[in-house]
Amino acid sequence: MSLQSKLTMSGNDFAGRAKELFPGILVSVLVALAAQFVAEHYGAPAMLMALLFGIALNFLSEPGPTADGIAFTGRTVLRFGVAILGARISVELLISLGWGMIALLLVGVAATILFGVVLARFIGQGPRFAILTAGSVAICGASAAMAIAAVLPKDEKSERNLLFTVLGVTVLSTMAMILYPILTNALGFDDTTAGAFIGATVHDVAQVVGAGFSISDTAGETSTLVKLIRVSLLAPVVVIITLFWRNSDADDDGKRPPIVPFFVLGFLFMAGINSLGLIPASVGALLAKTSSWALLSAIAAVGMKTDLRNVIQVGGGAIALIVAETLFLALLALGGIMLLDLTP
Repeated sequence: MSLQSKLTMSGNDFAGRAKELFPGILVSVLVALAAQFVAEHYGAPAMLMALLFGIALNFLSEPGPTADGIAFTGRTVLRFGVAILGARISVELLISLGWGMIALLLVGVAATILFGVVLARFIGQGPRFAILTAGSVAICGASAAMAIAAVLPKDEKSERNLLFTVLGVTVLSTMAMILYPILTNALGFDDTTAGAFIGATVHDVAQVVGAGFSISDTAGETSTLVKLIRVSLLAPVVVIITLFWRNSDADDDGKRPPIVPFFVLGFLFMAGINSLGLIPASVGALLAKTSSWALLSAIAAVGMKTDLRNVIQVGGGAIALIVAETLFLALLALGGIMLLDLTP
């Protein structure tokens, strides 16, 4: 067979596959657009809206013209979104925060995940679920939940647990966006300290920005900076989780994940070239926007793939776990800020 014939066959295969996936991808993007519209006009969290709209359209993930595209969006588009999220991170960003605050964030992430795993054993929750919820609380909410879920071994509860975690961290993050500025004011924090606390504790980036800038521009800029440092910890945490489960367990189909997932390598690559100043500001802004849309479409797809009746079955123990992890991180950050003498 000639090279031209092979290329023609490959092109036909690609076109056929794209035609298969297009309806489901289009539906996921349309749900993301609807969620963003509601978020911009009514102040609701976009991730939560995408999730709820997706749940309402659960029937679209059943065998049919949209099923393959929805599955593709919930997996491949998700990983693409996480990979280009690295364009927000740079070494300069890390250093500008100061080593004391960086150490506090490192301790906060590690301690929150450890706390979640230990507590889960006492309340009857599995270690996979504990790592999923604690990792999402400790790092960056829904984005972290989706990245961690992508490397955890799959079982019949995987999608249900992911949906619950995204729903839980989004609701708790929204509550924190309202309550934490009130708390920092009651504690007499100045704008910089308030921003540091919010960036170290609120789960999702959007809610961090909302909470910080509701206090002042200084608090908003500080909270965003601190939050992005937490986001930068996503890659090493995902690698550690991958290595742990690779050595101890496998998916139900017997496959083990790669040592370093490709989307994590993409995240690190984007962070690396951004640190070298090779990403112009306009391109960086475009990549950040693309990442947001990819993750929003992916969570819409996850919502469509999951039956809400299964999510309800997680029980009170799961709710108690994610709430306890949230409170633990808040108390740890508060204690660390006072220990570092960041308070006025």
